[in-house]
Amino acid sequence: MKRISIFVPQCAVIESITPPYRLFKTANELLIASGEKALFQVEYVGIKKNIAANDGEYVIKIDRLLDEVDHTDLVIIPALYGRMRDAVKANEEAIPWFIKMHRIGTEIASLCLGAFLLGATGLVNNKKCSTHWAYYHEFKETYPDIHLVEGTIITDEGNIYSSGGANSIWNLLLYLLEKYTDRNIAIMAAKYFAIDIDRNSQGAFTIFSGQKDHKDEEILLAQEFIEQNYANKHTIEDLAAKVNISRRSFERRFKHATNNTVTEYIQRVRIESAKRSFEASRKNVSEVMYDVGYTDTKAFRDVFKKVTGLTPIEYRNKYSKMNVKV
Repeated sequence: MKRISIFVPQCAVIESITPPYRLFKTANELLIASGEKALFQVEYVGIKKNIAANDGEYVIKIDRLLDEVDHTDLVIIPALYGRMRDAVKANEEAIPWFIKMHRIGTEIASLCLGAFLLGATGLVNNKKCSTHWAYYHEFKETYPDIHLVEGTIITDEGNIYSSGGANSIWNLLLYLLEKYTDRNIAIMAAKYFAIDIDRNSQGAFTIFSGQKDHKDEEILLAQEFIEQNYANKHTIEDLAAKVNISRRSFERRFKHATNNTVTEYIQRVRIESAKRSFEASRKNVSEVMYDVGYTDTKAFRDVFKKVTGLTPIEYRNKYSKMNVKV
């Protein structure tokens, strides 16, 4: 059994509190209907026993107080409500608990404006995070050490996840459900809740769009060139020459603008393309490897696993649409 603990913040948005509870409860029903055992124990946790949401029109009954929770597999932080600074302050006594849970191996996921509370923990400093697009500027000012990516996508930092605003919270929840079960259960849940599970509609390089929110025109040109020609070999000197910058200055500016080295950026673009190919085609690992510019099987496998946490074969077997039985 996996325990899913939904933290109910003081100053909470009801529309992001109930979806994770309902999704994982429904997943249990789908698993049982498929002849399998229920997998999830779902609970509300919080600072006090009853917590009002929105402007007080809803009250959520808490199953366990934070000091009663010494283990859980996943903590979900729903969206905050009202002024973010005030909402974070209202929940600051929960911050040490988040840090403690993460330290013992618990995964943490923030939904929409829950990213402001996640940011206050320091757990995503120098990492990627998503939040609602309307709060992009405020988030950057509040947490300058966090690499904010556009709010319409999912960010996955291994054991910390975040989503953008509105319906993208469902994309993250389905992403987590697929990770804990399989694609068939995630697709059934998506159909049950009438949610589009197809992440390809966001484009092959959506994860990198947040890294283009800077004013360095030469680096933007270099990024676009990399994404259009990722399968070809390019030295850093070649890329620097294309935008008329010295290598040393190019590397420094690229890292400052994108929070990635040039090599890391090229790797991520190639791996994103490989992931999409595994998801949507019947190509084998070698074919995909060559398509995205790798010739060394071990190098491709090592980089792929570093980025995704899975080997290419594991990823293909888990996420390929061709594996879904209709």
